[in-house]
Amino acid sequence: MQMGYAVVIFIFPIVLEGCCVGYHQRTKIKTAAQQNITHQYYRAVVGEVFTMPCLQYVNQHMEVGWSRTGEGSKGNEHLSVDCGREFLAEAKHSGKYTCLTCGSKASFHLQVVEKSSLKCFETEESSKYLLVGAGGEVSCPGLNCSNNTEVIWYKDNKAVSEQHRASCVKNGQLHLCQVSEHDTGVFFCDRQIIEQGVKWSFRRAVNITVIPHYTPSYPPRIIYPDGNMTEEVELGQSHTLECKIYFPFEINFSPEVQWYVHYSGNMANMTALHMEIPQQERVTLKEFKVTQRAIIKEVTPHHLNNTYTCIASNTVGNTTVTIKLKKKHKVKWPSLVGYPVGSLLLVAGLGIVLHVKWLELQLIYRSHFQHGKHNGDEKEFDVLLSYVWSPPSADVEGVLTLSSPSGPDTDEVAARLSSMAPLNSEEHKATQRPLEVLLSQVLEDQWGYRLCLLERDVLPGGAYTNDVVLAIQRSRMLICLLSADYLSNSNAVFVLESGVQALLQNSTLRVLLIWTGRASASLIQPDPPLPTLVKRAMKVLPSLDWTPGKSARATDKFWRSLRKSMPNQTVKLVSLMQGQ
Repeated sequence: MQMGYAVVIFIFPIVLEGCCVGYHQRTKIKTAAQQNITHQYYRAVVGEVFTMPCLQYVNQHMEVGWSRTGEGSKGNEHLSVDCGREFLAEAKHSGKYTCLTCGSKASFHLQVVEKSSLKCFETEESSKYLLVGAGGEVSCPGLNCSNNTEVIWYKDNKAVSEQHRASCVKNGQLHLCQVSEHDTGVFFCDRQIIEQGVKWSFRRAVNITVIPHYTPSYPPRIIYPDGNMTEEVELGQSHTLECKIYFPFEINFSPEVQWYVHYSGNMANMTALHMEIPQQERVTLKEFKVTQRAIIKEVTPHHLNNTYTCIASNTVGNTTVTIKLKKKHKVKWPSLVGYPVGSLLLVAGLGIVLHVKWLELQLIYRSHFQHGKHNGDEKEFDVLLSYVWSPPSADVEGVLTLSSPSGPDTDEVAARLSSMAPLNSEEHKATQRPLEVLLSQVLEDQWGYRLCLLERDVLPGGAYTNDVVLAIQRSRMLICLLSADYLSNSNAVFVLESGVQALLQNSTLRVLLIWTGRASASLIQPDPPLPTLVKRAMKVLPSLDWTPGKSARATDKFWRSLRKSMPNQTVKLVSLMQGQ
Protein backbone atom coordinates (compact mmCIF):
# COMPACT_ATOMS: atom_id res chain seq x y z
CA MET A 1 0.00 0.00 0.00
CA GLN A 2 2.78 2.39 0.89
CA MET A 3 4.49 1.49 -2.35
CA GLY A 4 1.30 2.50 -4.27
CA TYR A 5 1.19 5.88 -2.59
CA ALA A 6 4.80 6.45 -3.48
CA VAL A 7 4.13 5.68 -7.17
CA VAL A 8 1.14 8.10 -7.27
CA ILE A 9 3.14 10.84 -5.60
CA PHE A 10 5.93 10.31 -8.08
CA ILE A 11 3.73 10.22 -11.20
CA PHE A 12 1.38 13.09 -10.28
CA PRO A 13 3.89 15.94 -10.85
CA ILE A 14 4.84 14.36 -14.19
CA VAL A 15 1.15 14.33 -15.27
CA LEU A 16 0.77 17.94 -14.22
CA GLU A 17 3.89 18.88 -16.15
CA GLY A 18 2.69 17.09 -19.29
CA CYS A 19 -0.85 18.54 -19.15
CA CYS A 20 0.46 22.06 -18.44
CA VAL A 21 -1.60 22.70 -15.35
CA GLY A 22 0.43 24.61 -12.77
CA TYR A 23 -1.24 26.67 -10.05
CA HIS A 24 1.80 28.84 -9.38
CA GLN A 25 2.11 29.85 -13.02
CA ARG A 26 -1.62 30.57 -13.34
CA THR A 27 -1.54 32.82 -10.30
CA LYS A 28 1.46 34.70 -11.60
CA ILE A 29 -0.02 35.34 -15.03
CA LYS A 30 -3.40 36.25 -13.63
CA THR A 31 -1.85 38.82 -11.34
CA ALA A 32 -0.04 40.38 -14.29
CA ALA A 33 -3.29 40.56 -16.29
CA GLN A 34 -5.05 42.38 -13.49
CA GLN A 35 -2.50 45.18 -13.14
CA ASN A 36 -3.59 48.79 -13.64
CA ILE A 37 -3.22 49.83 -17.25
CA THR A 38 -2.61 53.49 -16.39
CA HIS A 39 0.55 54.89 -18.02
CA GLN A 40 1.33 51.65 -19.89
CA TYR A 41 3.17 51.50 -23.19
CA TYR A 42 2.18 49.12 -26.02
CA ARG A 43 4.03 48.35 -29.20
CA ALA A 44 2.67 46.74 -32.40
CA VAL A 45 3.99 45.88 -35.88
CA VAL A 46 2.70 47.43 -39.09
CA GLY A 47 0.48 45.01 -41.01
CA GLU A 48 -0.21 42.70 -38.06
CA VAL A 49 -3.55 42.29 -36.35
CA PHE A 50 -3.79 44.31 -33.12
CA THR A 51 -6.44 44.66 -30.44
CA MET A 52 -6.79 47.42 -27.86
CA PRO A 53 -6.44 46.27 -24.23
CA CYS A 54 -9.42 46.17 -21.88
CA LEU A 55 -9.49 47.03 -18.20
CA GLN A 56 -10.03 44.15 -15.79
CA TYR A 57 -10.97 44.20 -12.11
CA VAL A 58 -11.07 40.91 -10.21
CA ASN A 59 -12.86 38.56 -12.65
CA GLN A 60 -14.81 41.43 -14.25
CA HIS A 61 -14.04 42.98 -17.61
CA MET A 62 -14.86 46.59 -18.38
CA GLU A 63 -15.56 47.41 -22.01
CA VAL A 64 -13.66 50.58 -22.81
CA GLY A 65 -13.65 52.93 -25.75
CA TRP A 66 -10.20 54.40 -26.26
CA SER A 67 -9.84 57.86 -27.78
CA ARG A 68 -6.58 59.26 -29.08
CA THR A 69 -5.75 62.65 -27.56
CA GLY A 70 -3.73 63.97 -30.48
CA GLU A 71 -0.23 62.75 -29.72
CA GLY A 72 0.06 60.85 -32.96
CA SER A 73 2.10 60.87 -36.10
CA LYS A 74 -0.54 62.94 -37.86
CA GLY A 75 -1.14 65.76 -35.43
CA ASN A 76 -4.55 66.20 -33.90
CA GLU A 77 -6.35 63.61 -36.02
CA HIS A 78 -9.13 62.14 -33.89
CA LEU A 79 -9.32 58.35 -33.58
CA SER A 80 -11.53 56.17 -31.37
CA VAL A 81 -11.26 52.40 -31.06
CA ASP A 82 -13.19 50.02 -28.77
CA CYS A 83 -11.19 47.64 -26.67
CA GLY A 84 -11.05 44.09 -27.95
CA ARG A 85 -11.74 45.08 -31.57
CA GLU A 86 -9.25 43.58 -33.99
CA PHE A 87 -7.75 45.70 -36.78
CA LEU A 88 -4.58 45.86 -38.86
CA ALA A 89 -2.05 48.14 -37.22
CA GLU A 90 -0.82 51.12 -39.22
CA ALA A 91 1.58 53.93 -38.48
CA LYS A 92 -1.33 56.37 -38.13
CA HIS A 93 -2.57 54.46 -35.06
CA SER A 94 0.44 55.53 -33.00
CA GLY A 95 -0.28 57.95 -30.17
CA LYS A 96 -1.66 58.37 -26.68
CA TYR A 97 -5.11 56.92 -25.92
CA THR A 98 -7.30 57.91 -23.00
CA CYS A 99 -10.45 56.43 -21.51
CA LEU A 100 -12.55 59.41 -20.42
CA THR A 101 -15.55 57.29 -19.33
CA CYS A 102 -13.65 55.19 -16.79
CA GLY A 103 -13.79 55.81 -13.07
CA SER A 104 -10.12 56.79 -13.16
CA LYS A 105 -8.63 58.35 -16.25
CA ALA A 106 -6.73 55.40 -17.65
CA SER A 107 -4.41 55.92 -20.60
CA PHE A 108 -1.71 54.17 -22.55
CA HIS A 109 0.74 54.90 -25.35
CA LEU A 110 0.74 52.91 -28.59
CA GLN A 111 3.72 52.77 -30.90
CA VAL A 112 3.40 51.03 -34.29
CA VAL A 113 6.81 50.09 -35.69
CA GLU A 114 7.90 48.93 -39.13
CA LYS A 115 8.91 45.32 -39.70
CA SER A 116 12.30 46.51 -40.92
CA SER A 117 13.06 47.93 -37.45
CA LEU A 118 12.80 44.51 -35.81
CA LYS A 119 16.02 42.65 -35.05
CA CYS A 120 14.57 39.51 -36.58
CA PHE A 121 11.34 38.86 -38.41
CA GLU A 122 10.14 35.48 -39.60
CA THR A 123 6.91 35.35 -41.58
CA GLU A 124 6.13 31.75 -40.66
CA GLU A 125 5.86 32.74 -37.00
CA SER A 126 2.69 34.78 -37.73
CA SER A 127 0.60 31.70 -38.68
CA LYS A 128 0.26 28.19 -37.36
CA TYR A 129 -1.70 25.02 -38.24
CA LEU A 130 -2.93 22.83 -35.38
CA LEU A 131 -4.56 19.40 -35.63
CA VAL A 132 -8.00 19.12 -34.09
CA GLY A 133 -8.18 16.78 -31.10
CA ALA A 134 -4.41 16.79 -30.59
CA GLY A 135 -2.09 18.95 -28.52
CA GLY A 136 -0.26 21.91 -29.99
CA GLU A 137 2.41 24.50 -29.38
CA VAL A 138 2.34 28.13 -30.46
CA SER A 139 5.46 30.35 -30.34
CA CYS A 140 5.34 34.08 -29.78
CA PRO A 141 6.85 35.87 -32.82
CA GLY A 142 10.25 37.45 -32.13
CA LEU A 143 10.68 35.57 -28.86
CA ASN A 144 14.03 34.12 -29.98
CA CYS A 145 15.39 37.66 -30.37
CA SER A 146 14.78 38.46 -26.70
CA ASN A 147 16.10 37.10 -23.44
CA ASN A 148 12.76 37.68 -21.70
CA THR A 149 10.53 34.60 -21.81
CA GLU A 150 7.72 36.09 -19.71
CA VAL A 151 4.75 36.03 -22.09
CA ILE A 152 1.03 36.45 -21.53
CA TRP A 153 -1.26 34.86 -24.18
CA TYR A 154 -4.75 36.15 -25.05
CA LYS A 155 -7.65 34.79 -27.09
CA ASP A 156 -10.93 36.65 -27.60
CA ASN A 157 -9.70 39.49 -25.37
CA LYS A 158 -9.20 37.18 -22.42
CA ALA A 159 -6.02 35.65 -21.04
CA VAL A 160 -5.70 31.98 -22.03
CA SER A 161 -4.63 31.21 -18.46
CA GLU A 162 -8.05 32.35 -17.21
CA GLN A 163 -9.97 30.18 -19.65
CA HIS A 164 -11.27 26.81 -18.54
CA ARG A 165 -8.92 24.65 -20.55
CA ALA A 166 -5.73 22.65 -20.04
CA SER A 167 -2.87 24.90 -21.13
CA CYS A 168 0.32 26.53 -19.95
CA VAL A 169 3.19 28.70 -21.10
CA LYS A 170 6.72 27.27 -21.18
CA ASN A 171 9.64 29.43 -22.20
CA GLY A 172 7.23 31.83 -23.90
CA GLN A 173 5.49 29.09 -25.91
CA LEU A 174 1.77 28.38 -25.47
CA HIS A 175 1.05 24.68 -24.92
CA LEU A 176 -2.52 23.52 -25.58
CA CYS A 177 -3.30 20.06 -24.27
CA GLN A 178 -6.20 19.58 -26.73
CA VAL A 179 -7.12 21.64 -29.80
CA SER A 180 -10.74 22.22 -30.86
CA GLU A 181 -12.40 23.89 -33.86
CA HIS A 182 -13.05 27.01 -31.72
CA ASP A 183 -9.31 27.66 -31.50
CA THR A 184 -9.28 28.90 -35.09
CA GLY A 185 -8.61 32.63 -34.94
CA VAL A 186 -6.04 35.12 -33.71
CA PHE A 187 -3.98 34.55 -30.54
CA PHE A 188 -2.09 37.51 -29.06
CA CYS A 189 1.08 37.33 -27.00
CA ASP A 190 2.38 40.16 -24.84
CA ARG A 191 6.04 40.13 -23.81
CA GLN A 192 7.83 42.78 -21.79
CA ILE A 193 10.81 44.74 -23.13
CA ILE A 194 12.64 47.68 -21.57
CA GLU A 195 14.16 50.39 -23.74
CA GLN A 196 15.72 53.59 -22.35
CA GLY A 197 14.07 53.02 -19.03
CA VAL A 198 10.56 52.57 -20.52
CA LYS A 199 8.77 49.24 -20.05
CA TRP A 200 6.91 48.23 -23.23
CA SER A 201 4.30 45.50 -23.73
CA PHE A 202 5.13 44.19 -27.22
CA ARG A 203 1.89 42.67 -28.55
CA ARG A 204 2.23 40.24 -31.46
CA ALA A 205 -0.44 38.22 -33.29
CA VAL A 206 -0.48 34.60 -34.44
CA ASN A 207 -3.18 33.34 -36.82
CA ILE A 208 -4.20 29.83 -35.77
CA THR A 209 -5.94 27.52 -38.24
CA VAL A 210 -7.32 24.26 -36.88
CA ILE A 211 -7.26 21.48 -39.46
CA PRO A 212 -8.45 17.84 -39.41
CA HIS A 213 -5.26 16.51 -41.09
CA TYR A 214 -2.25 17.67 -43.04
CA THR A 215 -2.87 15.51 -46.11
CA PRO A 216 -6.17 14.01 -47.39
CA SER A 217 -6.74 10.27 -47.09
CA TYR A 218 -9.45 9.69 -49.72
CA PRO A 219 -10.35 10.95 -53.22
CA PRO A 220 -13.28 13.34 -53.92
CA ARG A 221 -16.79 11.93 -53.69
CA ILE A 222 -19.40 13.04 -56.21
CA ILE A 223 -22.91 13.30 -54.78
CA TYR A 224 -24.55 14.46 -58.04
CA PRO A 225 -24.92 12.96 -60.56
CA ASP A 226 -25.56 9.89 -58.49
CA GLY A 227 -23.69 7.33 -60.51
CA ASN A 228 -24.18 6.97 -64.23
CA MET A 229 -27.61 8.45 -64.90
CA THR A 230 -29.85 9.98 -67.57
CA GLU A 231 -31.35 13.48 -67.54
CA GLU A 232 -34.43 14.64 -69.43
CA VAL A 233 -34.04 17.68 -71.68
CA GLU A 234 -36.25 19.73 -74.00
CA LEU A 235 -35.11 20.17 -77.58
CA GLY A 236 -34.43 23.77 -78.49
CA GLN A 237 -33.92 24.80 -74.84
CA SER A 238 -30.70 25.35 -72.87
CA HIS A 239 -29.57 22.74 -70.33
CA THR A 240 -27.14 22.92 -67.42
CA LEU A 241 -24.88 20.01 -66.56
CA GLU A 242 -24.20 20.17 -62.82
CA CYS A 243 -21.60 18.24 -60.82
CA LYS A 244 -21.56 18.45 -56.99
CA ILE A 245 -18.46 17.11 -55.22
CA TYR A 246 -17.23 16.86 -51.63
CA PHE A 247 -13.44 17.29 -51.35
CA PRO A 248 -11.48 16.34 -48.22
CA PHE A 249 -9.65 19.22 -46.55
CA GLU A 250 -6.28 20.25 -47.92
CA ILE A 251 -4.07 23.05 -46.64
CA ASN A 252 -3.46 24.35 -50.15
CA PHE A 253 -6.94 23.56 -51.46
CA SER A 254 -7.18 23.71 -55.24
CA PRO A 255 -10.04 21.50 -56.53
CA GLU A 256 -9.87 20.07 -60.03
CA VAL A 257 -13.23 19.39 -61.71
CA GLN A 258 -13.80 19.09 -65.45
CA TRP A 259 -16.75 18.27 -67.72
CA TYR A 260 -16.05 16.29 -70.90
CA VAL A 261 -18.20 15.20 -73.83
CA HIS A 262 -17.82 11.91 -75.73
CA TYR A 263 -19.29 12.29 -79.19
CA SER A 264 -21.56 9.51 -80.41
CA GLY A 265 -20.66 7.37 -77.40
CA ASN A 266 -16.98 7.06 -78.42
CA MET A 267 -15.17 7.16 -75.06
CA ALA A 268 -11.81 7.70 -76.78
CA ASN A 269 -12.99 10.88 -78.51
CA MET A 270 -13.26 13.16 -75.45
CA THR A 271 -13.48 16.98 -75.53
CA ALA A 272 -13.48 19.40 -72.58
CA LEU A 273 -16.57 21.58 -72.23
CA HIS A 274 -16.59 25.28 -71.44
CA MET A 275 -17.54 25.67 -67.78
CA GLU A 276 -18.61 28.39 -65.36
CA ILE A 277 -16.50 29.47 -62.40
CA PRO A 278 -16.81 26.74 -59.73
CA GLN A 279 -18.62 27.51 -56.48
CA GLN A 280 -16.83 26.53 -53.26
CA GLU A 281 -17.97 26.44 -49.66
CA ARG A 282 -16.64 24.95 -46.42
CA VAL A 283 -19.37 22.63 -45.16
CA THR A 284 -17.48 21.00 -42.27
CA LEU A 285 -14.03 21.13 -40.78
CA LYS A 286 -13.09 18.08 -42.83
CA GLU A 287 -14.71 18.79 -46.21
CA PHE A 288 -15.33 21.39 -48.90
CA LYS A 289 -18.28 21.35 -51.29
CA VAL A 290 -17.62 22.30 -54.93
CA THR A 291 -20.29 22.79 -57.61
CA GLN A 292 -19.16 22.83 -61.24
CA ARG A 293 -21.57 23.65 -64.09
CA ALA A 294 -21.36 23.45 -67.87
CA ILE A 295 -24.15 24.91 -70.04
CA ILE A 296 -25.47 23.56 -73.34
CA LYS A 297 -26.95 26.68 -74.96
CA GLU A 298 -29.41 24.80 -77.21
CA VAL A 299 -30.17 21.11 -77.06
CA THR A 300 -30.40 19.40 -80.46
CA PRO A 301 -31.07 15.76 -81.40
CA HIS A 302 -27.30 15.39 -81.87
CA HIS A 303 -26.75 15.99 -78.13
CA LEU A 304 -28.91 12.97 -77.31
CA ASN A 305 -26.26 10.65 -78.79
CA ASN A 306 -23.38 12.02 -76.68
CA THR A 307 -22.10 11.02 -73.25
CA TYR A 308 -21.07 13.66 -70.69
CA THR A 309 -18.50 12.92 -68.00
CA CYS A 310 -17.59 14.78 -64.80
CA ILE A 311 -14.10 14.06 -63.41
CA ALA A 312 -13.01 15.32 -59.96
CA SER A 313 -9.47 14.73 -58.67
CA ASN A 314 -7.12 15.54 -55.80
CA THR A 315 -3.72 14.31 -54.63
CA VAL A 316 -5.17 10.93 -53.61
CA GLY A 317 -7.07 10.03 -56.79
CA ASN A 318 -10.04 10.91 -58.98
CA THR A 319 -13.74 10.08 -59.27
CA THR A 320 -15.81 9.88 -62.45
CA VAL A 321 -19.54 9.90 -63.27
CA THR A 322 -21.37 10.08 -66.61
CA ILE A 323 -24.66 11.53 -67.83
CA LYS A 324 -26.68 10.85 -70.95
CA LEU A 325 -29.52 13.01 -72.22
CA LYS A 326 -32.95 11.93 -73.39
CA LYS A 327 -35.88 13.82 -74.81
CA LYS A 328 -38.47 14.91 -72.30
CA HIS A 329 -42.03 13.89 -73.12
CA LYS A 330 -44.42 16.70 -72.33
CA VAL A 331 -47.59 15.75 -70.52
CA LYS A 332 -50.61 17.13 -72.29
CA TRP A 333 -53.02 19.10 -70.15
CA PRO A 334 -55.60 18.29 -69.05
CA SER A 335 -54.45 14.79 -68.16
CA LEU A 336 -56.48 12.04 -66.57
CA VAL A 337 -55.90 13.78 -63.27
CA GLY A 338 -56.79 17.18 -64.72
CA TYR A 339 -60.33 16.23 -65.76
CA PRO A 340 -61.69 15.41 -62.30
CA VAL A 341 -59.76 18.27 -60.71
CA GLY A 342 -61.05 20.75 -63.29
CA SER A 343 -64.59 19.45 -62.89
CA LEU A 344 -64.35 19.71 -59.14
CA LEU A 345 -63.10 23.30 -59.36
CA LEU A 346 -65.88 24.16 -61.82
CA VAL A 347 -68.58 22.71 -59.59
CA ALA A 348 -67.11 24.44 -56.55
CA GLY A 349 -66.99 27.77 -58.40
CA LEU A 350 -70.60 27.43 -59.57
CA GLY A 351 -71.64 26.52 -56.04
CA ILE A 352 -69.99 29.65 -54.65
CA VAL A 353 -71.62 31.86 -57.31
CA LEU A 354 -75.04 30.34 -56.67
CA HIS A 355 -74.61 30.79 -52.91
CA VAL A 356 -73.64 34.44 -53.24
CA LYS A 357 -76.06 35.38 -56.04
CA TRP A 358 -78.98 33.08 -55.18
CA LEU A 359 -81.33 35.95 -54.26
CA GLU A 360 -80.61 37.87 -57.46
CA LEU A 361 -81.05 34.71 -59.55
CA GLN A 362 -84.44 34.04 -57.95
CA LEU A 363 -85.62 37.59 -58.60
CA ILE A 364 -84.46 37.49 -62.23
CA TYR A 365 -86.22 34.19 -62.85
CA ARG A 366 -89.50 35.21 -61.23
CA SER A 367 -89.49 38.69 -62.84
CA HIS A 368 -88.65 37.72 -66.41
CA PHE A 369 -89.75 34.12 -66.89
CA GLN A 370 -92.78 33.41 -64.70
CA HIS A 371 -94.74 36.66 -64.55
CA GLY A 372 -96.88 35.78 -67.58
CA LYS A 373 -98.11 32.39 -66.39
CA HIS A 374 -100.80 33.57 -64.02
CA ASN A 375 -102.26 36.62 -65.67
CA GLY A 376 -105.71 35.09 -65.43
CA ASP A 377 -105.71 35.08 -61.64
CA GLU A 378 -108.48 37.26 -60.26
CA LYS A 379 -107.30 40.16 -58.12
CA GLU A 380 -109.18 43.16 -56.80
CA PHE A 381 -106.60 45.58 -58.26
CA ASP A 382 -104.43 45.45 -61.33
CA VAL A 383 -101.72 47.82 -60.13
CA LEU A 384 -100.56 49.09 -56.73
CA LEU A 385 -98.83 52.44 -57.39
CA SER A 386 -96.31 53.50 -54.73
CA TYR A 387 -94.73 56.96 -54.77
CA VAL A 388 -93.70 59.87 -52.59
CA TRP A 389 -94.67 63.42 -53.41
CA SER A 390 -91.57 65.37 -54.44
CA PRO A 391 -91.13 69.13 -54.96
CA PRO A 392 -92.28 70.20 -58.46
CA SER A 393 -89.53 70.39 -61.08
CA ALA A 394 -88.95 73.37 -63.33
CA ASP A 395 -88.46 71.07 -66.28
CA VAL A 396 -91.37 70.28 -68.50
CA GLU A 397 -92.74 66.80 -68.06
CA GLY A 398 -92.66 64.46 -70.97
CA VAL A 399 -95.39 64.55 -73.55
CA LEU A 400 -98.01 61.89 -73.10
CA THR A 401 -98.03 59.72 -76.19
CA LEU A 402 -99.90 56.44 -75.98
CA SER A 403 -98.98 53.44 -78.01
CA SER A 404 -100.91 50.42 -79.10
CA PRO A 405 -101.34 47.62 -76.58
CA SER A 406 -98.96 44.72 -76.85
CA GLY A 407 -100.07 41.24 -77.64
CA PRO A 408 -102.13 39.65 -80.39
CA ASP A 409 -105.05 42.09 -80.35
CA THR A 410 -107.54 42.31 -83.18
CA ASP A 411 -107.35 45.07 -85.75
CA GLU A 412 -110.55 46.53 -84.32
CA VAL A 413 -109.06 46.68 -80.86
CA ALA A 414 -105.91 48.29 -82.26
CA ALA A 415 -107.98 50.92 -84.03
CA ARG A 416 -109.85 51.62 -80.79
CA LEU A 417 -106.61 52.18 -78.87
CA SER A 418 -105.06 54.28 -81.61
CA SER A 419 -107.91 56.74 -81.24
CA MET A 420 -106.68 57.29 -77.68
CA ALA A 421 -103.13 58.22 -78.79
CA PRO A 422 -101.70 61.66 -79.32
CA LEU A 423 -103.19 64.51 -77.39
CA ASN A 424 -103.98 67.86 -78.90
CA SER A 425 -102.21 71.00 -77.83
CA GLU A 426 -104.70 71.77 -75.06
CA GLU A 427 -104.37 68.29 -73.60
CA HIS A 428 -100.61 68.58 -73.93
CA LYS A 429 -100.61 71.60 -71.66
CA ALA A 430 -102.74 69.72 -69.17
CA THR A 431 -100.21 66.88 -69.00
CA GLN A 432 -97.37 69.11 -67.84
CA ARG A 433 -97.63 67.82 -64.31
CA PRO A 434 -95.69 65.44 -61.98
CA LEU A 435 -95.38 61.81 -63.05
CA GLU A 436 -97.21 60.70 -59.89
CA VAL A 437 -100.37 62.44 -61.18
CA LEU A 438 -99.80 61.76 -64.86
CA LEU A 439 -99.18 58.04 -64.38
CA SER A 440 -102.30 57.44 -62.30
CA GLN A 441 -104.43 59.21 -64.92
CA VAL A 442 -102.96 57.22 -67.80
CA LEU A 443 -103.25 53.85 -66.06
CA GLU A 444 -106.71 54.40 -64.70
CA ASP A 445 -108.46 56.81 -67.06
CA GLN A 446 -106.78 56.11 -70.39
CA TRP A 447 -105.79 52.45 -70.17
CA GLY A 448 -108.57 51.31 -67.87
CA TYR A 449 -106.55 49.49 -65.20
CA ARG A 450 -107.87 49.09 -61.66
CA LEU A 451 -105.44 51.20 -59.71
CA CYS A 452 -104.76 50.99 -55.95
CA LEU A 453 -103.46 54.11 -54.18
CA LEU A 454 -102.71 53.66 -50.49
CA GLU A 455 -103.85 57.17 -49.55
CA ARG A 456 -107.09 56.68 -51.45
CA ASP A 457 -108.11 53.01 -51.40
CA VAL A 458 -106.96 51.92 -47.94
CA LEU A 459 -109.22 52.76 -45.01
CA PRO A 460 -107.50 54.94 -42.41
CA GLY A 461 -107.00 53.80 -38.81
CA GLY A 462 -105.43 50.44 -39.52
CA ALA A 463 -101.89 49.22 -39.02
CA TYR A 464 -99.77 50.54 -41.86
CA THR A 465 -97.72 47.38 -42.26
CA ASN A 466 -100.80 45.17 -42.41
CA ASP A 467 -102.47 47.51 -44.89
CA VAL A 468 -99.41 47.42 -47.19
CA VAL A 469 -99.15 43.62 -47.11
CA LEU A 470 -102.88 43.24 -47.75
CA ALA A 471 -102.80 45.75 -50.64
CA ILE A 472 -99.92 43.83 -52.29
CA GLN A 473 -101.82 40.56 -51.92
CA ARG A 474 -104.90 42.14 -53.59
CA SER A 475 -102.84 43.47 -56.57
CA ARG A 476 -101.43 41.83 -59.66
CA MET A 477 -98.58 44.32 -60.05
CA LEU A 478 -96.53 46.76 -57.95
CA ILE A 479 -95.10 49.92 -59.56
CA CYS A 480 -92.69 52.04 -57.50
CA LEU A 481 -91.66 55.55 -58.61
CA LEU A 482 -88.13 55.74 -57.29
CA SER A 483 -86.39 58.98 -56.40
CA ALA A 484 -84.09 60.30 -53.71
CA ASP A 485 -87.11 61.28 -51.64
CA TYR A 486 -88.65 57.84 -52.11
CA LEU A 487 -85.56 55.95 -50.95
CA SER A 488 -85.22 58.22 -47.91
CA ASN A 489 -88.83 57.58 -46.85
CA SER A 490 -89.05 54.55 -44.53
CA ASN A 491 -92.77 53.92 -45.32
CA ALA A 492 -92.12 53.92 -49.07
CA VAL A 493 -89.08 51.64 -48.74
CA PHE A 494 -91.23 49.27 -46.66
CA VAL A 495 -93.69 49.00 -49.58
CA LEU A 496 -90.84 48.10 -51.96
CA GLU A 497 -89.35 45.62 -49.51
CA SER A 498 -92.74 43.97 -48.96
CA GLY A 499 -93.21 43.71 -52.71
CA VAL A 500 -89.82 41.98 -53.13
CA GLN A 501 -90.65 39.50 -50.36
CA ALA A 502 -94.03 38.80 -51.96
CA LEU A 503 -92.34 38.26 -55.33
CA LEU A 504 -90.02 35.66 -53.76
CA GLN A 505 -93.03 33.89 -52.20
CA ASN A 506 -95.58 34.35 -54.99
CA SER A 507 -94.54 34.34 -58.65
CA THR A 508 -97.87 35.84 -59.86
CA LEU A 509 -96.87 39.32 -58.64
CA ARG A 510 -95.04 41.70 -60.94
CA VAL A 511 -92.69 44.41 -59.68
CA LEU A 512 -91.64 47.36 -61.86
CA LEU A 513 -89.30 50.18 -60.84
CA ILE A 514 -89.53 53.58 -62.54
CA TRP A 515 -86.66 55.99 -61.92
CA THR A 516 -88.09 59.49 -62.14
CA GLY A 517 -84.80 61.00 -63.27
CA ARG A 518 -84.57 63.54 -60.43
CA ALA A 519 -81.31 61.87 -59.27
CA SER A 520 -78.95 59.22 -60.56
CA ALA A 521 -79.35 55.84 -58.94
CA SER A 522 -75.59 55.56 -58.35
CA LEU A 523 -75.41 58.94 -56.59
CA ILE A 524 -78.33 58.51 -54.21
CA GLN A 525 -77.20 58.03 -50.61
CA PRO A 526 -80.45 57.54 -48.64
CA ASP A 527 -80.66 58.16 -44.93
CA PRO A 528 -81.25 55.77 -43.25
CA PRO A 529 -79.41 53.22 -45.43
CA LEU A 530 -81.52 50.82 -47.49
CA PRO A 531 -82.07 47.23 -46.31
CA THR A 532 -79.78 44.67 -47.94
CA LEU A 533 -82.74 42.93 -49.61
CA VAL A 534 -83.80 46.18 -51.28
CA LYS A 535 -80.26 47.01 -52.44
CA ARG A 536 -79.82 43.64 -54.11
CA ALA A 537 -83.31 43.65 -55.62
CA MET A 538 -82.89 47.11 -57.20
CA LYS A 539 -79.97 45.73 -59.28
CA VAL A 540 -81.99 43.01 -61.05
CA LEU A 541 -85.70 44.00 -61.01
CA PRO A 542 -87.21 45.34 -64.29
CA SER A 543 -86.95 49.12 -64.43
CA LEU A 544 -87.70 52.11 -66.67
CA ASP A 545 -86.25 55.62 -66.74
CA TRP A 546 -88.49 58.71 -66.88
CA THR A 547 -86.59 61.87 -67.66
CA PRO A 548 -88.66 65.07 -68.04
CA GLY A 549 -88.01 67.41 -70.92
CA LYS A 550 -86.94 64.75 -73.42
CA SER A 551 -88.13 64.60 -77.03
CA ALA A 552 -91.51 63.25 -77.98
CA ARG A 553 -89.82 60.19 -79.47
CA ALA A 554 -88.09 59.34 -76.16
CA THR A 555 -91.33 59.92 -74.24
CA ASP A 556 -93.25 57.68 -76.63
CA LYS A 557 -90.62 54.98 -76.15
CA PHE A 558 -91.14 55.15 -72.37
CA TRP A 559 -94.93 54.69 -72.70
CA ARG A 560 -94.50 51.81 -75.14
CA SER A 561 -92.12 50.04 -72.73
CA LEU A 562 -94.50 50.64 -69.84
CA ARG A 563 -97.42 49.27 -71.88
CA LYS A 564 -95.48 46.06 -72.61
CA SER A 565 -94.71 45.62 -68.91
CA MET A 566 -98.36 45.86 -67.82
CA PRO A 567 -100.56 42.77 -67.23
CA ASN A 568 -102.68 41.54 -70.13
CA GLN A 569 -105.96 43.41 -70.52
CA THR A 570 -107.69 41.52 -73.28
CA VAL A 571 -110.93 41.03 -71.38
CA LYS A 572 -111.15 44.70 -70.50
CA LEU A 573 -110.51 45.81 -74.06
CA VAL A 574 -113.28 43.55 -75.37
CA SER A 575 -115.66 44.96 -72.77
CA LEU A 576 -114.66 48.45 -73.81
CA MET A 577 -115.40 47.66 -77.44
CA GLN A 578 -118.81 46.20 -76.60
CA GLY A 579 -119.66 49.34 -74.65
CA GLN A 580 -118.75 51.34 -77.72
